[in-house]
Amino acid sequence: MTPLENLVVVLALCAVLSAISYKFKLLTASGSLAAFLMGVVVGVFGSINWLLLLIAFTVAGFVVTRFRLEIKMQSGLQEGKRGERTWKNVLANGLVPMLVAVIAWALGMQGTVEAGLVYLTSIGVAASDTIASELGVLSGKARLITTMRPVPAGTDGGVSLLGTFWAFMGALIAAVLGWAIIFPGTWPDYRILIPIVLGFVGCNLDSIIGATWERSGKVSKLGTNILSMAIATAIAALILWL
Repeated sequence: MTPLENLVVVLALCAVLSAISYKFKLLTASGSLAAFLMGVVVGVFGSINWLLLLIAFTVAGFVVTRFRLEIKMQSGLQEGKRGERTWKNVLANGLVPMLVAVIAWALGMQGTVEAGLVYLTSIGVAASDTIASELGVLSGKARLITTMRPVPAGTDGGVSLLGTFWAFMGALIAAVLGWAIIFPGTWPDYRILIPIVLGFVGCNLDSIIGATWERSGKVSKLGTNILSMAIATAIAALILWL
């Protein structure tokens, strides 16, 4: 595929996804625009396969967001009015993967296994955190990760057994699915443990930051998401690139 053909395909995929997301009120107008722009960057500087993985994560996020939405709404735990997400949500989950794509391209590592695994780690953290958050709140029971004292479901830094289970499953599913999409036709090797482990670790790091810096007002929810993803992804880069 020529660079021009690649660009046309990327633009088409991102436009369709953004339009559908807005039409079905999965994203607000600002969220749809942000998703389009980030998708284009990932598709151009990363690869079509990287973009497909990002789309797969986005669809999975929509599914778990809408799962038992009425119950979440009764407790005020939903995103937006009915689960719709804004540009802030898109930025929180898409900024680090986008930066990985740009940095990999700048370093001439575009298309390498190492770059793909670093990118997969960033998606793994986002998937783990999103799935854990959307399904974990349904348990109705939570404890602050730093002290283990009971807190209401949805509290910053709150964790539960259900949420922890889905945090691990989110990282595992993202790693396995991501490997199949990014490295089609190959079997995973031991390096798949990097996005699995760091995806799960990144999710728990998000909870720790939420229980400390976010609760004290030092960072916002957006900052918590980006910081936890950036740290886990940077660790993956150090392991694979050095």
